Amino acid sequence: MSIVSTLHQRYLDEDLGPDGTPVGYGLDCPPDFSFGYDVVDAIAAAEPERPALRWSDASGVTRWYTFGDIARLSDQAASWFRSIGVRKGDRVLLVLKRHPQFWWSIIGLHKIGAVAAPATHQLKAYDLVFRLREAKINTVVATLDCAVSEELDLAEAELGLQLVKAGVEGTPPPGWLDFDEALAAAPAFVLPTGPDRPVAADPLLLYFTSGTTAQPKMVLHDHSYPIAHIPTAKYWHRVEPDGLHLTVSDTGWAKSVWGKLYGQWFLGACVDVFDFDRFDPQALLRHLADAKVTTFCAAPTVYRFLVNEDLRAFDLSNLRHATIAGEAMNPVVYETFREMTGLEIKEGYGQTEMTLAVVTNYWQPTKPGSMGVPSPAYDVVLLDEDGQEVGVGEEGEICVRTGDERPIGMFVEYHDAPEITASVWYDGYYHTHDLATRDEDGYFWYVGRTDDMIKTSGYRVGPFEVESVVMAHPAVKECAVTGAPHPVRGTVVKATVVVAPGFDPGDDLARDIQTFVKARTAPYKYPRVVEFVDAMPVTVSGKIRRVEIRTRDHAD
Repeated sequence: MSIVSTLHQRYLDEDLGPDGTPVGYGLDCPPDFSFGYDVVDAIAAAEPERPALRWSDASGVTRWYTFGDIARLSDQAASWFRSIGVRKGDRVLLVLKRHPQFWWSIIGLHKIGAVAAPATHQLKAYDLVFRLREAKINTVVATLDCAVSEELDLAEAELGLQLVKAGVEGTPPPGWLDFDEALAAAPAFVLPTGPDRPVAADPLLLYFTSGTTAQPKMVLHDHSYPIAHIPTAKYWHRVEPDGLHLTVSDTGWAKSVWGKLYGQWFLGACVDVFDFDRFDPQALLRHLADAKVTTFCAAPTVYRFLVNEDLRAFDLSNLRHATIAGEAMNPVVYETFREMTGLEIKEGYGQTEMTLAVVTNYWQPTKPGSMGVPSPAYDVVLLDEDGQEVGVGEEGEICVRTGDERPIGMFVEYHDAPEITASVWYDGYYHTHDLATRDEDGYFWYVGRTDDMIKTSGYRVGPFEVESVVMAHPAVKECAVTGAPHPVRGTVVKATVVVAPGFDPGDDLARDIQTFVKARTAPYKYPRVVEFVDAMPVTVSGKIRRVEIRTRDHAD
């Protein structure tokens, strides 16, 4: 109960000072902290019947899980993982969509000190080969109600591995175990002791985040990371212990643990999970009404679809607070949502590498289109190319001043890539590669990227990953992938292509390239726009000038 009675209760009780900043604000982490024991098990011991998870699917089937349930099921998961040889520090791939097994799987891994590597079910064998090989993964828990299990089998065969594979939501194919049956048959869990027990400095999570010039980087977080999401839940999401919070996210993305796990459970709140395969704005609005969701968070694309519906036709009277992140918010969407619901949408900004760095907390005035002000959890500054802080209205890179100490919530490193870590974290600053300006009130306004990263519909897409697949098409001689403006999605992936001799550019070839890409990598990466050109814009050294393509697209 130590964490619940100190960190947990402190954040529940604290008040705001005259300047709006929480009194006594500060994040600290006991050296022996472990979320599974010090939050989940502690709350389960104090209030075993407190609701922790409300799960429902698109057909209306609903299940409730208490903290007592999660503690018990995560113990079973921890025991099963150990029974198959998973040990402290081992990496386990979790591909579980929005299925409830994700929650006790990840907490079970936390309890034995193994590293959870969540991934989206949209990945293809091409994507999975890289992840399995680079992270040295030999255990997978995945959903069986989509094609990802087949893609995993293909990746396993290509690498010559012998994975331990357990499936949920379907009949296990050859070579797969039934995860639910395995957990039910697992021996009683014995708490790890001594060096086997996880502590704050041990690795906790491994996320793959897209890069611009290479394959995804492996972002490593330790056991202190969940503590940094207390302010995420309390001050941004405005979660309350007896509320119901819904963040729209697949569990394969870092946004999921931002809004479906750590901060919410720290505050003793119940997480709402709406398990759907195909996004339907009317179905989501009905769910918000039927479930009586009190706080809600989604990417701008979701809100753009919602405001096209008649929100007044749905009973959203229980909804008290709304937040947005992933891309810059459209002021028109903000105003429409406010007119229809009476709620201001509070924007926030962060990365997989950290938690909320810039935020509009619930008590702060909203400036539509602004991401907010620097979070007191980080020392955030805007730097020019010479490393100097810029003035009001001047464009600069969003950087976190870390000095010699790593703030709670910041990633440990890009795993097995010290040179890449050093390229973004040096001289006491972490460089986000995101550009912004600051107004006279201290509010940040997003400008764009310093590199070629594409943010589309809440996803981060690295052009290198897509270009590598497009270039494998026999009709493609050269390719440049960029982000292009779109009226609904904000930004979409675009491929600018020089056709190889013997092929004719046109709509048929564009569709063939799109199908080719969708068949080989995650579908959210495929180019929704394909443009054929005679030659690429290049620098004097022959490098493709993507900036020229982007500038032309935004000018049209």
